[in-house]
Amino acid sequence: MNPPPVAAVSLLGVDPTTHRRHRLHAMTRVYPETNCYADVLIELLNARGDEPLAALGCTVRGDFEGDQFTFFKPPLGELDILFGVDIHEMQAYRPCPEQAAEQLRAGRTLIVEVDSFYLPDTAATTYRLEHAKTSVVIESVDVRGEHLRYFHNSGLYDLYGDDFRGVFRLGREVDPGVLPPYIELVRFDSGPGVARDHLRPTAREFLGRHLACRPNTNPFERFGVQLAEQLPTLIAGGAAEYHAYAFATLRMAGSAFEVASSYVEWLFFDAEKPTAEAFDRIVKGCKALSFKLARRRPFDPAPAVSALAADWDEAQDRLDAAAH
Repeated sequence: MNPPPVAAVSLLGVDPTTHRRHRLHAMTRVYPETNCYADVLIELLNARGDEPLAALGCTVRGDFEGDQFTFFKPPLGELDILFGVDIHEMQAYRPCPEQAAEQLRAGRTLIVEVDSFYLPDTAATTYRLEHAKTSVVIESVDVRGEHLRYFHNSGLYDLYGDDFRGVFRLGREVDPGVLPPYIELVRFDSGPGVARDHLRPTAREFLGRHLACRPNTNPFERFGVQLAEQLPTLIAGGAAEYHAYAFATLRMAGSAFEVASSYVEWLFFDAEKPTAEAFDRIVKGCKALSFKLARRRPFDPAPAVSALAADWDEAQDRLDAAAH
C-alpha cells in the first residue's frame, strides 16, 4: 500500500524568487520562449546545473513539414547520454498529484500535459480565458495544501487552490470521452552522464548525425510556395487564424534557429561566428515577416522568403565545413 501524501515534497528545492533562467530564455532575445516541451527541459536541466545547449543540435535540422516548421525537442537519447536523464511514458492510473509526490520522494519528476487555463503564469494569454494544451515539469507538490511549483515556458512558478484542482482535474466529473493527460517520468539515475569537459566533443558527434538528417531541399523555399498560396486566406481571415499560422510557421522556425545560433556559439566559440550570424538573420527575418503578415494587407513575400532561404543555405554550408 502506498504511503499517505505528505506536505510539500520537492525535487531540487529551487524557488521562483531565486531561480535564474537559462540564457536561452533571456528577455533580450527575439524569441525568449521556444516551445513548451523544449522550454521546460531547458529550465529543468539549467536548475540541475547542466548545460541544455549540448542537447540542442537538433535545431540545425529544422524543416518545413508541409504546414508548419518542426516542433523541436531535445532528443531523449542525447539527454540520457549527456546527462543521465531518462524520460519515458508513465501510466496515469492514479491522481497525478499523488503520483508526482511519490516520484519526487524517489528523486524523480514528471512532465505532464495540462490545460494552461489554470496556469497563472499565462495571465497575459490563456489563464482563465482559453483552454490550451501545454507541458509542465513538476518541481514540488503539496497534495494537502493544494500547492504546485512547476517549470513552464521560460520560468518557475507556483499555483494554489482552485488552480491546483483545475490543472489536475480534481473534485469534478470528467467526461469519459476525455483522455487522461499524457505523463512522462523523468529519472536521473540511468548513468553519470558525460563529464563537463567532454560535453562539447560529444555534442560534436551528435551534430554530425543531425547534419546527415537535414532536409534535402531548402525549407524556406518550400515554405514560400505554401505562403503564397495561403496569403489571400490569411489576409481575409481573423486574428486567431493569423496567430495560429504564424506560431506554427514563422515563430517555430525563428525560435528554433535562434537556439541553433546559440548552440553554434556554445559549440564552436568565435570560430563559427559567421554561421551564428546567418542563423541570427533567419531569426530577424522570421520576426519581420510575421509583422508583415500581422497587418493582413496584400504584399509580396517573395523577397523576404528568398533572403531567409539564402541565409539557411549559408548557415548549412558553413556547418558542413565546420563539422568536417
